[in-house]
Amino acid sequence: MAVLAELEDPRTREVNEKHGDDHGVNHSKLRALAKRLKTQQELARRLWETDDTAARLLAILICRPKAFERDELDVMLRGARTPKVQDWLVNYVVKKSPHSEELRVAWSADPDPVVASAGWALTTERVAKRPEGLDLAGLLDVIEAEMKDAPDRLQWAMNHCLAQIGIEHAEYRTRAIDIGERLEVLKDYPTSPGRTSPFAPVWITEMVRRQDDWTVA
Repeated sequence: MAVLAELEDPRTREVNEKHGDDHGVNHSKLRALAKRLKTQQELARRLWETDDTAARLLAILICRPKAFERDELDVMLRGARTPKVQDWLVNYVVKKSPHSEELRVAWSADPDPVVASAGWALTTERVAKRPEGLDLAGLLDVIEAEMKDAPDRLQWAMNHCLAQIGIEHAEYRTRAIDIGERLEVLKDYPTSPGRTSPFAPVWITEMVRRQDDWTVA
């Protein structure tokens, strides 16, 4: 904790706080510290218990994902508090857990929109890598009915899933683009030069174009 305090930078904190993350440690420095510590499950648990955002991010980087029980991951997700901790927990820990599918199903149906957004993130992972058994048409039905009025983090996760379906599954591409065009979610989201817009029709079209270019190359 003393080392993390030394790494604290006011300007980094200012940037992070604009995104809802209450810490000021540069992510590259966090990763460098994690590389020095290597995997330490007990230390990871103790760092998580501090409830400090930087400490929890470090805990995620040094933990052993498969060592957590299903209910333990559920409690951790619900107490994650900040967007970056939730994102890293889902992407670096839950996705590697043997409990990921059970949690995906449970979280997707949770009334808490933040928890539900984690379920949608896991669903997006399956859409891209293991779509067998998923009802893609049914997912599009839910997105079409609920995404427009969903809270921000849940809306973002559903939009990502919509784009992934359109990118990875040609048979649903036209419908995915149509849903995005009609709902106009993130249509006006500010996008830096050289970055792809998160607006689903643009995102889908650009990623498919890149895939076609790679195939030709």
